[in-house]
This record gives sequence, structure tokens and C-alpha cells, in this order.
Amino acid sequence: MLQSLSIDRSFLCYEVVAPTFEFWWHYHPEYELTYILKGKGKRLVGDSYEDFQQGDLVLLGPMLAHTWISDKKSQEKCHAIVVQFSEKFVKQLFQFPEMDALKKLFDKANRGLQFSYVKDNDSIILFQQIIHSNGITSLALLFQLLQQLVSKKSKPLASVPYKLMKGNENQHRINKVFLYVEKAFKETISLQKAASIIHLSESAFCKFFKRKSGKTFSDYTNEIRINYACTLLIETDKPIHSIAVESGFESLSYFNRVFLKKKKINPGSFRRIKRLI
Repeated sequence: MLQSLSIDRSFLCYEVVAPTFEFWWHYHPEYELTYILKGKGKRLVGDSYEDFQQGDLVLLGPMLAHTWISDKKSQEKCHAIVVQFSEKFVKQLFQFPEMDALKKLFDKANRGLQFSYVKDNDSIILFQQIIHSNGITSLALLFQLLQQLVSKKSKPLASVPYKLMKGNENQHRINKVFLYVEKAFKETISLQKAASIIHLSESAFCKFFKRKSGKTFSDYTNEIRINYACTLLIETDKPIHSIAVESGFESLSYFNRVFLKKKKINPGSFRRIKRLI
């Protein structure tokens, strides 16, 4: 979703309209605010892997790897509004004491922040006004938007241990691994194959993956599988043992153990609670 900032703009605001959001694990030096007008699927930010849907609003700090992936079953076109601003622009704002609350917000954005779902017309209109404005008007509208963010509830996305990646080579290599897991998690995931994709020995690969993602390779793979299993538990009536197999787990007992560790609840209770909401 990244476009280049020009010398005559402090920030960018643009729309992304596409049949789907394809997997593109990337990062950049700009802060990014992404608002989903249409679409649903999975959102990866750092080592966070969660569902997204219409109204999703996320603020990302510089060099924080991320991607949105559309639900392939959805026939609806995807539509997002993206605002990007440089770290230099943001730091200039922090010179003013009135921006203290905003500074705290942007400090938290280094791990990514997901705000309460936004579906009100006023917020949508504000985003659209920023797209079609320029000069002082565009800045005034941006400040209005940032003021709204300060007052909204938010939660961090990436975990504290997650390490920001630097360098195009690291981005390219880890992206290859994530794409492999994304495509193959329902089957047997091979540590040897994952390592060979980026031409490392298994031991070197494990160290590289932990350093760049903040998680072990098996833990990351299990997280992808558990989040997929959560979708099946909520959206289907399939038996839990079938969901475990479809999500890539070799045994029901291991699935139950990993699910409890990740979600602090067993799969059956998770299904019952989610269906009552």
C-alpha cells in the first residue's frame, strides 16, 4: 500500500481499491494509518495475527512489518484508505506542548495500535475529505483526525519481544518464509524446507526467525493454525477433531493443548462463548 512522499507534502492520503488484499509482508520508515471501508480477512502486524473486517482502523509505527490478507471466500471488493506520514513530520509536531497526548499515542504505535471499530459516517467523511484536500485544509483535517485517535480506545498488536526488521534483504527473506507458512499451514510444515527457502541451515534459520519475528518458527506456525481454527469454530458446525486436522494439527490432544495455551480457554468453550456474542 506504500506510495512515496513528495517534497511538497508532509503526508499522503490515498485509497486502495482491489478485488482482494494479497499477502504482501512489508515495512517502511513512514507511520501508517489504515482504515478498512470494505473487506474482511486476516491482519498480520509484527507477530500479531488477527481477523479484520469493515471498520478496522490501525496505526503502525515505522519499520513495523505488516500485511492484510483478504478472505478468499468473500466476493466483495476490498477498499481501504491509507494515511502515511514521515517520522520527521511527526517529531516536528512533538515540539509543541499541546501535542503531548499525541506523542504518547505515537510512541505506542511502534507495536501497532488497533482502535475500536469505526463505522460512523463522520469518520468516513473525514477520511474522504483528507483525500480530496490539499494545503492548509488538508493539515487541518489531519489534525482533526489525529485528535479523534487520541480519544479512542486502542490495543497494542505486536508483542513486547517483537523485533523491528531492518534492511530489504531481511524483508525479502522473512516474507518468503511467511508466504510458505501461509500457503502450507494446513499440511505438514517442514522446518527443513522453510530453512532451505532462504538458504540457511536449520539451526541458523531458527535463530534468524526468532530474532526477526520475536517467536520460534513452531510457535508462529501454531499461531496461524489456531487463528484459522478459531474462524472454523465460529463460522462452522464442524466437529472439533475435524477442525484440528483441517488446521494442520496431527492430533486432537496437541491441538487442545496449544489452543488452551494461546487462547486461555478450550476450543469447545471458545465456540460456545463466541456464539453467544
